[in-house]
Amino acid sequence: MSTHADPQGIVVGYDGSPEARRAVEWAAAEAGRTGSRLQIVTTYEIAWPGAYYAAIAEQVDAARQAAESILADIIAEMRDRTGAVEVSGVCAPSSAAATLLGLGDAGARMLVVGNRGAGGLANLLLGSVSQQVATHAKVPVAVVRGRSDPSFGPVVVGVDGSVPGDRALGLAFEAAQARGRALVAVRAYDPGIADDARERAGLEETLGTWSAKFPDVPVAKLVAAGRPAEVLVDASRTATLVVLGSRGHGGFSGLLLGSVGQQLMHHADCPVLIVH
Repeated sequence: MSTHADPQGIVVGYDGSPEARRAVEWAAAEAGRTGSRLQIVTTYEIAWPGAYYAAIAEQVDAARQAAESILADIIAEMRDRTGAVEVSGVCAPSSAAATLLGLGDAGARMLVVGNRGAGGLANLLLGSVSQQVATHAKVPVAVVRGRSDPSFGPVVVGVDGSVPGDRALGLAFEAAQARGRALVAVRAYDPGIADDARERAGLEETLGTWSAKFPDVPVAKLVAAGRPAEVLVDASRTATLVVLGSRGHGGFSGLLLGSVGQQLMHHADCPVLIVH
């Protein structure tokens, strides 16, 4: 099994938990849609920071064998299920977040995590691996969460006119086209400092260039007075994917952790793609 990044591949963390399996299945489907390779990562750690003793060789060997076993099983399963997708694996004696971030730095196209886990990818819920990866990755990060079958519905994207938001919009159009789905572009605003007509005009202007590049993608526009997180969470209930930039301004200020992004990663009812 490779211990190096797969350039332009989709990298997903796996620990054997049901949540991590969902993440792997979503990543495999995404790899199939985009013609990407799939790289599945599992990790193991024995010695903890501040521990009074180091792990003995037998413990390390047992942990490694267990991690390699669950990795080999999921690789075999995904190869059988995906057919044309090239699947490889990484088993690393390191923290899950550090391993995933390192593979992202080395050129991965996208990182994928579940919303919680166990074992080497312990506590994948926000506050641990998924939050660290979503905060620090230099590539897009998908957090797979929400209802069990989010395969239907449009792709929803938060639009604020920022540079990260514009890149998110481009990836949202790509995701909608690959899935054969419509795109719902969402712009939320504070009625105390903005008005519907101005926000709608700004949204129309932002969408113009991208709609010309993706003429086959149907586009709906949602301009709403209210909190961006609440609007996007509501939209996620009938969406196949929510896409948002890691940072923004205006109605989507502070888009990543601590604000809209964190609330989406806690409460969205479908996978969330955070674009850095």
